[in-house]
Amino acid sequence: MRILLAAAVAVTGLVAVQAPASALAKAPVVTRAALDPALVAGRGADVDFAEQEAENAATNGTVIGPGRDAYTLPAEASGRKAVRLTPGQYVEFTLPKAANAITVRYSIPDAPGGGGITAPLDVAVNGRKQATMTLTSQYAWLYNQYPFSNDPGAGLLHHDWWITECSCVPAATTPTPEIAKPFRPNHFYDEQRLLLGRTYRAGDTVRLTVPAGSNAEWTVVDLLDSHLVGPPRVEVVAANVLAFGADPTGRRDSAGAIDKAIAFAKRTRLKVYIPPGTYQVNRHILVDNVTITGAGSWYTIIKGRQTDLGAPAPDGSVHTGVGFYGKDAAAGGSRNVHLSGFAIEGDVRERIDTDQVNGVGGAMSDSTIDGLHIRHTKVGMWFDGPMRNIKITNNVIVDQIADGLNFHTGVTDSVVSGNLFRNTGDDALALWSDRTADARNTVDHNTVQTPVLANGIAIYGGTDNTVANNLIADPIREGSAIQVGSRFGAEPFTGRLRITGNTTVRAGTFELNWRIGLGAVWFYALEKDIDADIEVSGDHYLDSTYNAIMLVSEWSVKDLYAIPKVRFRDIRVDGTGTSVVSARVKGSASFQNVDARNVGAVGVNNCGAFNFPPTGSEFSLTDLGGNDGGWLAPWMLPNTITCDDRPPVVPPPPPSPW
Repeated sequence: MRILLAAAVAVTGLVAVQAPASALAKAPVVTRAALDPALVAGRGADVDFAEQEAENAATNGTVIGPGRDAYTLPAEASGRKAVRLTPGQYVEFTLPKAANAITVRYSIPDAPGGGGITAPLDVAVNGRKQATMTLTSQYAWLYNQYPFSNDPGAGLLHHDWWITECSCVPAATTPTPEIAKPFRPNHFYDEQRLLLGRTYRAGDTVRLTVPAGSNAEWTVVDLLDSHLVGPPRVEVVAANVLAFGADPTGRRDSAGAIDKAIAFAKRTRLKVYIPPGTYQVNRHILVDNVTITGAGSWYTIIKGRQTDLGAPAPDGSVHTGVGFYGKDAAAGGSRNVHLSGFAIEGDVRERIDTDQVNGVGGAMSDSTIDGLHIRHTKVGMWFDGPMRNIKITNNVIVDQIADGLNFHTGVTDSVVSGNLFRNTGDDALALWSDRTADARNTVDHNTVQTPVLANGIAIYGGTDNTVANNLIADPIREGSAIQVGSRFGAEPFTGRLRITGNTTVRAGTFELNWRIGLGAVWFYALEKDIDADIEVSGDHYLDSTYNAIMLVSEWSVKDLYAIPKVRFRDIRVDGTGTSVVSARVKGSASFQNVDARNVGAVGVNNCGAFNFPPTGSEFSLTDLGGNDGGWLAPWMLPNTITCDDRPPVVPPPPPSPW
């Protein structure tokens, strides 16, 4: 019996194009974040795969999208399009270069009562079947208000919260409004990797077919990444975990054996080596002054179940699970930890914010994390400082319930570079200066795709941090590609903040509570002034859903906090649904060589703090010259009120070479 969930309403209201049944193989179209790679050259992570969007491949299925409305399948797809297959239908990709492995990003329905289903997907190369992947929706399909539910039939989690659907607070409304269920389905996608067993050439075809009789009513394929994976890495002079009883078949728990290998390696000053295999680990592995390396993330997989704790831990955790953790900062933290070359696969299906069920956690100073693949944990890497000097490079963090990576509390002098984040359930990458400032960190050359909630890169307070040369695409709801926020109790911004050389695409989402569109870059003064030496330079804001740049406070504090001096220079804005700049706060900004085209509404939407004094807006703009495209007209300067609270959206054309 095929399963059809009521939440399939999430695919309604979209453009559908039926491909010819006799669709022929197509020449490969390689993209980066669903863009022509030439548009993002030199930005984002240097990944080891070729990305191909399903909508550009040969198929007898149905292209869904484009669409950016939250809670729909197209909105959460890379590039806001995907291909929907029913049993018997296929999508076929032509390899652009040699490959021996693939990653498939997909969605299938939830079970009617929640909890997910599994369904097959056949993989054939050059017409010959290679494997059947078993897809799952057990790690997808969340519902309701934060922190979400796995139950599609659940009533509102917070009856006392204002909701957009009725423009009311249900608990304070008579008669009580009826809220359709499932309420706000989201987090639809997951991904799987597959080694093909041999190397295929450019021009060979990979066909993904939903077999007849599949129990999934539909299967949506978003993209395929094709990889050329090298042979397993071998470490001969090392503490091999097999010698200490680890089980590479995954049938027995290997946590104790890995602990023993670590203890031996520390005594003998050796590395710990985890050879190819799948190792069951259902708790934290404590790491300090140790190097642990695997055979490569395709070969060495550390996989575990989420486990109930007998009693809540002091930090509030009610579960544990697979993860590599440094010592708590209060206990001195760990140092000289080096992790590389393995995968961490968790079993987290619900968001419990007090749970420490992250792939990597604790405090680790003077350490490195390189070449890990992390999925199905709560947060890929969550560091509770104070700690210093950690380098996080070349990792892949996907399919998280919450953040991809968070520097929480006093992480300093550290680097996050060359990483890929996709399908996170909260900020993909955050620097959160909670109680102690994060300082002198660099977030550089990372790629962020499809964060389902919140932001691509978020900086909450801190000192002398840099966000440079990143590629951020397709934030889904209530967030931006880049947010600079005075919120969540963060320490103030001091010293310098540099945001430079980044590219955003299809960014700037709809904020449900305010019912307004956000910017690709979003400055938010909620709890304090944002008053530091802040410069945004060299960024490219492409195809912004609403605004390119937004500076805002919140209504209840609009007369308390300001954003007094942000500098924007050497910026390109190619396409906005509304404005180049939206100002909804007291303060000022300067603009130099900010070029814009394909602007949907007035170039500057200047509401200031909404007091509308006769002297003009409380937000002023300074033209330092070279601002092309007519968006910053002289009559708008310095502080003309041009306030349209919710301007109509005019979708821009696709980005193109400047």
